[in-house]
Amino acid sequence: MPLRLAIIGTGFIAQYHVRPDADPAQSLFPDGEAEFVAVVDVVEERARAFAEKYGIARYYTDADEMLAREKPDIVNVATPPALHASMAIKAMEAGAWVMCEKPLCSSLRELDAIADAEARTGNWCSSVFQFRFGSAARHLRRIIQDQVVGKLLVGTCHTTWFRDAEYYAVDWRGTWASELGGPTMGHGIHAMDSFLWQMGDWTEVRAMCATIDRGVEVEDTSSATVRFASGAMGNILNSVLCPHQSTYVRYDFQRGSAWTEGALYDLNNERWRFETLESVDDKTRERFQTIVDDLPCTHVVQLRELVADRLIGRQPLVSGPEARRTLEFITALYKSAYTGEKVERASIVPGDPFYESVGGSWAEAAKKGSSS
Repeated sequence: MPLRLAIIGTGFIAQYHVRPDADPAQSLFPDGEAEFVAVVDVVEERARAFAEKYGIARYYTDADEMLAREKPDIVNVATPPALHASMAIKAMEAGAWVMCEKPLCSSLRELDAIADAEARTGNWCSSVFQFRFGSAARHLRRIIQDQVVGKLLVGTCHTTWFRDAEYYAVDWRGTWASELGGPTMGHGIHAMDSFLWQMGDWTEVRAMCATIDRGVEVEDTSSATVRFASGAMGNILNSVLCPHQSTYVRYDFQRGSAWTEGALYDLNNERWRFETLESVDDKTRERFQTIVDDLPCTHVVQLRELVADRLIGRQPLVSGPEARRTLEFITALYKSAYTGEKVERASIVPGDPFYESVGGSWAEAAKKGSSS
């Protein structure tokens, strides 16, 4: 019997959770291992239209009702960010595993609440970090771990995108209370998660944030220098002020470099370039630069892996500590930027304002100002 899937939220991002990678007529699960059975949106017409467009049998306007009636095995949460944590916990308590859009939650406090729900229910919550799931990312992971061309020394991760006033006209964007942060939380998080996964455990960060040109309360640009446990160093830049729009990631090893510069979400095989020192032998060079498989880094690929995980009871890749790695880093980046201090890993604990909100007291003050 196929696993029962449901999706909560039918905004722009929801389509990427339910549509095939190429052919719209193709089934997401051709072997019949899972199917979408229900969709939820607070606006009935949106829910109905989404269900009809993607061939989903039933639609609801109330998540509690859907969970009680449908008893889904996996719930995809695609609501605006402020609802992510509460919806994820609600779904786990109803017996489902969760694939939740980024950012997963607003704070380390909420992340710990999600972890508590995982432990209490025995269900898992997987954050949407699709950049880890493509063949290129898996290839890079192997060559880094095996030190094919030596140790990884330096990393660069630049998400330089463009979002204009029309983008921020959507009521939940541009505020700490609803979008939960700027490009550090909502745009650069894709590449940063994959980058941190490849680079390994980070130990300290020094950062700056600024709102340079957009009339919003969150940052429109952030920059960070990171030290990793391996001794490697990294540079991260996130911005929504850049008309050229590019995602640029580079890894520099002792005897070679791998890099990509491509369209916003496209870090697939054809985008990657590899170069080695002349002293590297042909066999090693071939292993370094040859990506064997050709899976794209999409929501669908991540969802298919989550279905496989559920079927065999395996913990999803981007749940638990792996989800925490990225959110804890982002929190440290914000804290360093707003305090002007170096922030070390595991130093943000209960009682710290940045534990309560990624933006600390700055975010809390902005939230109060917005509601007054």
